[in-house]
Amino acid sequence: MSVPLPATTATHPARDTVLYDGTCRFCRGQMAILRRLDPTGRLALVSLHDPAVARDFPELPRDVLLEEMVVVDRGGRPRAGAIAWRHLTRRLPLLWPLAVPLHVPGSLPLWDWLYRLIARNRYRFAGSCDEGTCRIK
Repeated sequence: MSVPLPATTATHPARDTVLYDGTCRFCRGQMAILRRLDPTGRLALVSLHDPAVARDFPELPRDVLLEEMVVVDRGGRPRAGAIAWRHLTRRLPLLWPLAVPLHVPGSLPLWDWLYRLIARNRYRFAGSCDEGTCRIK
């Protein structure tokens, strides 16, 4: 993450809100999986390109939103990358099995490295998007 996130946002969403790159085919695929793992609708999945994101979360740097998935909890606390995934494993019962390895003490640097590796190469994994925004850089 290039720019630190604020401690809280002015907006405290009604549901934990996942902000992701909606122009990225890989990201959209991950959100489709997450949607299936959330049958009770605990999460709101919102593309960072939705105008509501800039209005509701102006404190969140666009650079961070373009680099990493960000989850803003109901208290307005944002989390990015591997820490965001850690949070999701505690919120969705179907992700509870992943909570154990993600919460092993001292393992966060490994999960951060893995998350960043996948995020940097997400266009290679998913190929080109229909909108032409997912070219390999």
